[in-house]
Amino acid sequence: MDYVELCLDAGATKAAQILTEQLTFSEIFRQYCEQNTCGRYGKNYTCPPHVGEIADLIRDITLRKHAVVWQTISPLEDSFDYEGMVEARDRHNEVTLNIAEQARALLGDVLILGAGGCFLCQTCAVNTKEPCRFPGKAISSLEAYGIDVSKIEAVTDMKYINGANTVTYFSGLFY
Repeated sequence: MDYVELCLDAGATKAAQILTEQLTFSEIFRQYCEQNTCGRYGKNYTCPPHVGEIADLIRDITLRKHAVVWQTISPLEDSFDYEGMVEARDRHNEVTLNIAEQARALLGDVLILGAGGCFLCQTCAVNTKEPCRFPGKAISSLEAYGIDVSKIEAVTDMKYINGANTVTYFSGLFY
């Protein structure tokens, strides 16, 4: 199966097959999460601290030898178009959910990581002290697992920044 083609057919702008050993990891992303700039720290099962210890998450990825990473690139009205960024992230997450569903059907035990924490529920069940409503579908972010997304362009033909008035989001499939 050509997983790159699967990603492109699902709506990714670009995709690439890599080895997980080509990824760059940094535990600094956990510190960024702890600063809670996105407001989701401790409020989502797929975000820190609930997602797990950073060293364990990095190990989980590196035990898987292969990855497919993909990106979506979306136009913005201008560099301050926050609404456009949110809409682009939501479209990217739809692409990621589609790829996740297909990959799980084909491969079974795969790890899918996306852009930002899981957005399946309007209010994550962690906030009401209930178990995750969609444990088989919930998707954590690449950064929560310590992946330096900006370094993906060094091992693929995908750029991290794609010009003025665009926003780029990344996701990955690890197996």
